[in-house]
Amino acid sequence: MRRKIIAGNWKMNKTPSEAVELINTLKPLVANEDVDVVFCVPAISIIPAVEAVKGSNIEIGAENMYFEESGAYTGEIAPNMLVDAGVKYVIIGHSERREYFAETDETVNKKVLKAFEHGITPIICCGESLTQREQGITIDWIRQQIKIAFLNVTAEQAKTAVIAYEPIWAIGTGKVATTEQAEEVCKAIRDCICEIYDEATAEAIRIQYGGSVSADSAPELFAQPDIDGGLVGGASLKPDFGKIVNYNK
Repeated sequence: MRRKIIAGNWKMNKTPSEAVELINTLKPLVANEDVDVVFCVPAISIIPAVEAVKGSNIEIGAENMYFEESGAYTGEIAPNMLVDAGVKYVIIGHSERREYFAETDETVNKKVLKAFEHGITPIICCGESLTQREQGITIDWIRQQIKIAFLNVTAEQAKTAVIAYEPIWAIGTGKVATTEQAEEVCKAIRDCICEIYDEATAEAIRIQYGGSVSADSAPELFAQPDIDGGLVGGASLKPDFGKIVNYNK
């Protein structure tokens, strides 16, 4: 039985002091020992956030990282810096990174490999645009993203990874894929992992759904056999995130 993982992607929101204030508000609301809870916060807030969650069930993740360990990469953050700061997870290949900052499947793969090298659990994002869905190429598109992201990743590493399926047309729009649509793609992702590796790896890997997840939609989504939690955007900045984390109560 895979353990559910529910992660908040704060995006470019909250100053360091505001981040600590929000964490203190959310701590009692997201107390659920049955699931893994992760707050992926802006880089500047990571260190105070790690301090703020001590003694709670919350882990801190980063929203991005670079695939080199040092060098002339102004403005980037290396994986060893994240480890030293206390980060356990990192979001890689979010659609906003791909769209606004020209990230590619190949750079996603480099980051995934580097995250594993440093013992950071990657939350690997994939998803299709509305045009791609309307043209019927969703599954083909997602399979391509997954196959390249996991290039040269070992089966043992893959078992510990998290994949986040986020239909781009449902991010921040209030639109949510139907439960059937979300489960169909998450099952296709698991089948793809099975093709790349084996059934044991496919059964071990955790797959999240993301895209306007709410307290109302979470219980039905998370009850699906191939959906192991959620990557939550705007709702993770509000007290209602506690209801999403405690979907099973």
